[in-house]
This record gives sequence, structure tokens and C-alpha cells, in this order.
Amino acid sequence: MTNGDRDPLSETAQGPAAKAGFYAELTARNAGVVPGADQWALRTATVLVAGCGSIGGAAVEPLTRLGLQKFVLADPGTYELNNLNRQSATVADLDRNKASLAGDRVRAINPHASVEVFTEGVTPQTVEKLTASCQVIIDGVDVTTPEGWRAKLLLHRHAVRRRLPLITGWDMAGTQYVRCYDYRHIREPFAGAIGPHDADRHDMWELLRRAVPLRHVPTDMLAEIRANHARTDYSFPQVAYTAMAFGVISSHMVVRLLAGQRVRPEVRLDVHQKTRPLGEQWRTRARWPVELGALLPELLRLARRAGADRTPPAAADRDAAP
Repeated sequence: MTNGDRDPLSETAQGPAAKAGFYAELTARNAGVVPGADQWALRTATVLVAGCGSIGGAAVEPLTRLGLQKFVLADPGTYELNNLNRQSATVADLDRNKASLAGDRVRAINPHASVEVFTEGVTPQTVEKLTASCQVIIDGVDVTTPEGWRAKLLLHRHAVRRRLPLITGWDMAGTQYVRCYDYRHIREPFAGAIGPHDADRHDMWELLRRAVPLRHVPTDMLAEIRANHARTDYSFPQVAYTAMAFGVISSHMVVRLLAGQRVRPEVRLDVHQKTRPLGEQWRTRARWPVELGALLPELLRLARRAGADRTPPAAADRDAAP
């Protein structure tokens, strides 16, 4: 290091005044966009990010750069090579826990940040601690396995109990569908669309059908589902710009919620449609009912099977009782 170089990290380790100065400089360019009261809310609040891979991981860095200083991060998963097309990791990070690496990224940006990491993810043993101190939840829990759905439902149930706003998202080809369940006002997980035992009764497709209104599923995703829904080895396509769109939208939602402002319960951004020429946009829209019609027989079959499998709530409660 030359004499003219500064070591910013050494300057941050000099007590409260230096820490305050670091924060002020870190967030100086937010001024004019992030009001002072909102910045103070970011500085003092705690946000839980449950699931730190695709969408959850996309929210961590913008929140840190906006000035959020207290994180609770939870994810039981480790990075795989097929994650690198969209998640904030490198080859050197393969096999590392996602929550742990997200915590390192936070501290690399702001060494004064408080980060609590739960490598067990959302479980009956951890969920109380995860939700105890936070003011907002970002739900990026995996939806491709029954275990992931059970963890997601557990998280939503505790958000209801603690009356916490929760933001989640769904990658669908080039579309990011962001949903804010404000459980300060909503009194059932998923606003009643998914019941407490549904993760054990229904497969991934039926749960997704209940969670994501069909009107928000883009044309290219309907075609993808129709071509692959019968495959047992099928994995949803996910790309970087769609996952990053969740970070963009959800980080601003967090700012508003922490500042006591309202947000829209649903935000949908179709990157593909936004960038297509007008004629192609209209052709894509015209294909939507065609693709839906072709998929409809399978959707009806799923709905009939879901109805046949449904256990009356009273019976389910009796079965669950010790």
C-alpha cells in the first residue's frame, strides 16, 4: 500500500464515531431517493431472509447497499454448479452453505453489519429464533421439494402469529411475480390459498397452481409447463435477470414497509415482454389463451385429484393430534 492509499477497513474499527461516519459515507448517495426517516429505519431494523439462493440471495446485496445493517439469514443448502447461472456465487464457493456465504457478502460490504446465520434453514427448532427479532421477512425458500414446501408453510404460519409482512417471489421464465403477504392484516398463511396440511397432500404442481394465479403465468412458461409437467426429473428454468428482478423489487418493498408505508400486494415484471418489439408483444399475448387451453386438461385433472385427496379439516386436525 502506498502512502497515499487509505485502508477503509482500518478506519472502521475506531469506535462508534467511526462506525457512524462509515455508515453516513456508505449511504450518502441514497440521499434524495431514500428519505432520512427511511434510512434510519433501514439502519435500525432487522430483516429475515429465509432461503438465500436464487430470489432470497438476490435481495441480500441491494438491501446491504441500501443500508440495512441487521440480517437473519437461513438456508440449509449448499451451492451447486447449476446455481451459478443466477445466484451470487463463484466456482470457489461450490459446496459452501448459501446463508453463510450471504453473510460473508454482507460483511464484505459493511463490516459493522450484524448477521445471524442459521445453516439449518427453517425448521420447527429454528423458526421461533428466526422470526423473533425481525420486522420483515423475505421468503426465498425452495418450492421444488415437499420439504421446502413444509418449511415455507411453517415460515408463513409464524409470520401470521407474529403479524409480520412477508415478501416472496416466483421465477417464471422471464417473469418475476412478487407477492407481499402483509400478515399484520392477513390472518391465514398464503391468504388461505394453501392449507396447513396441503404440502403433505398435494404435489408441487398443485401447490404452485394455488400460490400463483394463472393470469400471472407468462405465455412462455405455460408452454414450458405443458411440455414438461409429466417429467419426474423436471427442474424449473431460472435465469439471472429474473432472479435479480426480485432483488430490485423486494428491496424497495422492504424500505417502504420498514418506513410504515404500504406496498402493492402483487407486482409482476415480465422482462421478456418489456424488451420485445410491439408486434411480437401482441403475438405473444395472442398465444396465451392458446397455450392455456392446451394446458387446461392437465389443470382440470390436477384440480379433480386435489379435491379427491382433500381430507376434511376436522378429520385432519384429529389425525394430527397427539
